[in-house]
Amino acid sequence: MRSNLSQAVEDYLKSIYELTHDDRRAGTNQIAERMGVKPASVTGMLKKLAATEPPLLDYHKHRGVELTQAGKQAALEIIRHHRLLELYLHANLGYGWDEVHDEADRLEHVISENLEERIAQALGDPHHDPHGDPIPSRDLNLPPYSDLTLQELRTGQQAVVQRVGGDDPGLLRFLRTIGLTPSAHLTVLDYSPYDGNLRLQVDDQVIVLGPIITQQIYVELSPPNQPSLKTQTAP
Repeated sequence: MRSNLSQAVEDYLKSIYELTHDDRRAGTNQIAERMGVKPASVTGMLKKLAATEPPLLDYHKHRGVELTQAGKQAALEIIRHHRLLELYLHANLGYGWDEVHDEADRLEHVISENLEERIAQALGDPHHDPHGDPIPSRDLNLPPYSDLTLQELRTGQQAVVQRVGGDDPGLLRFLRTIGLTPSAHLTVLDYSPYDGNLRLQVDDQVIVLGPIITQQIYVELSPPNQPSLKTQTAP
């Protein structure tokens, strides 16, 4: 099915999947903002995708949209391409983790399934991309992943960074300089209820971060707080 989909359709499916992965429905304005297009253009595309055979999404005016099973499978396929490409660019071609997103966006629509498989084999069938995001398996399932943000931690809690959301190159470069990358260990030294800032110890340095950044960093609590971990699995 994927070979019959245009790049524009694949971009819509991927964006809608990312907005609705936790069983929410996405609104037209949300999709328009994420994709940088006008709401009227989104409405037209949603109607088109709801009318395909099989339908790729469930759309009702004023009630938002969610992907059908066929739509989810198509979205996960393009996400697999994207994340494998990011890792290949990073691990084999020397791209920084702040450089891979745009390159993968351009390439994800054109690589063949054969090339996808060869990339996966060359990388040893990896489970995560350079940002810690899970890579869908060959049968398009995602492993469980942390949905607990650093923003939710409080004084005294310890955690390990699992993944970093967003694709802002400037933010990724900043996080690299302070060592807040996947697998980094941290301790919350203090929390400010007035502005939501966290004072953290990362390795041997102390840093202060605000919620704009901490809400984009996903962590797994270190024992004995492990039972508090919230996880998401792909629908």
